[in-house]
Amino acid sequence: MEHAKGTKHQEIRMLNRKTLDITGISNVDSFDNEEFLLETECGYLTVRGQNLHMKNLSLDQGLVSIEGTIHSLVYLDGSTAGTKSKGLFGKLFK
Repeated sequence: MEHAKGTKHQEIRMLNRKTLDITGISNVDSFDNEEFLLETECGYLTVRGQNLHMKNLSLDQGLVSIEGTIHSLVYLDGSTAGTKSKGLFGKLFK
């Protein structure tokens, strides 16, 4: 599947809330065993859960694989009500 140059493309594949493969990753800003903050082509993405660890990372290919118990995936793009005026850190540290 080819995409026009400059178009955003991201795929997220989750299996049984235990493994997560994400494409379109440009940077991993921070991570620990409960939260990953990823910069993607479609905006900042937080992955929250328990016992999370990075199984694979290739920034050249824009891929990350995460294992653990996944609770939520949230984009921090300001589209949710009440968060438009908050900066990135305001969204992270509620």
